[in-house]
Amino acid sequence: MPSTDRPVRVLYSFPHKLGAARICTTAWHQVDGVAKAGAAVTVFTGSICREFSMDVKVHTTLAWGKLRIPARMLGARRMCALHDSIVAQKLKGLAGKIDVIHVWPLGAACTLKEAKRLGIPTVLERPNAHTRYAYEVVKQECEKLGIAMPPGHEHDYNPAILAHEENEYDLADYLLCPSDFVARTFLERGFSASKLLRHQYGFNEEQFYSDPLARPESKGLTVLFAGGCAPRKGLHYALDAWLHSSAHKEGTFLIAGGFIDGYAERLSERLAHPSVKVLGHRDDIPKLMRKSDILVLPSIEEGSALVTSEARGSGCVLLVSDAAGAICEDGVNGLIHRVGDTRALTNHFDRLHSNRKQLETLRANSLATIPNLTWTTAGAVLNSLYEQVQCSKFSVRPT
Repeated sequence: MPSTDRPVRVLYSFPHKLGAARICTTAWHQVDGVAKAGAAVTVFTGSICREFSMDVKVHTTLAWGKLRIPARMLGARRMCALHDSIVAQKLKGLAGKIDVIHVWPLGAACTLKEAKRLGIPTVLERPNAHTRYAYEVVKQECEKLGIAMPPGHEHDYNPAILAHEENEYDLADYLLCPSDFVARTFLERGFSASKLLRHQYGFNEEQFYSDPLARPESKGLTVLFAGGCAPRKGLHYALDAWLHSSAHKEGTFLIAGGFIDGYAERLSERLAHPSVKVLGHRDDIPKLMRKSDILVLPSIEEGSALVTSEARGSGCVLLVSDAAGAICEDGVNGLIHRVGDTRALTNHFDRLHSNRKQLETLRANSLATIPNLTWTTAGAVLNSLYEQVQCSKFSVRPT
């Protein structure tokens, strides 16, 4: 350990709007959680829409009060580049005041170069699998289905973005991987295990909680799929398994999320089945989870889907692929199948439909360990990693 008892001093760089949706929510909870764990955090962010519960120093790079540079003016990539350039310039005056720098994809290259020059260790967030892997498997899945990703979609192959992100991988001292699956996609591409740090995401227990009274007794299962309806989430595998199982005869399969162009049309026959209910985009996901028995997520590629921990907190039993990045143990507090293994997922639906005792055992085991899934726990894990990275500057760091 470093020869000091003071908190680790972290510069957290995030090029988007902290506290907004998706990764912006993840980043906000990371900062708040690690501050609760004792880190001294200085944030540089494009803008922010939510105050932290802890004392965190916040600097906005793309906003001044209520004024913010419109994304349409520069475009998302140029906005990230501008943020990165500003943080790199600010970093020059922070030498000796920062122990670790935490950066996010597409807004990090300049900051990583300057940090290396100053000798400050860096960690790069990896909210998804290796980008080359993600592009490849999504393309293959789309080809199987006979559809294409919409132009400009984050999973539509973009060689410029891929080159930029792979450069960031090389520049960073460490890559923060939120699941074993993400780490594996880097190991398979020759990255050293010593460069990969395993951390985790969390869920908001005040928003996602179990209520046994909200889950009515019935003969059939209530299964929920929640998220963007696109090939990478594997909804087509879930529907095939559901309709081949005995569970669909008495149960209900709920789909909460919007579809990319062409995907709903490709699945039209399956979506038209009486047991399948297409709900569209919903703002009441916690309520839907409390009413559901199962959350199904047969993803072919993820980082660590937040919806899986949120579902566990709400009392859903997980039926997920081994690429979903879910924090669960197969047969103990959830059921896991290999990517694309529709037969195994069909069997899981059949088992829980015919054996409600097993369903309740899995649910009880899942709820017993949800304190390990909160953002507070995630913050403590991340703070511990920061401390380990801080130590690295007193020894040999990976290249």
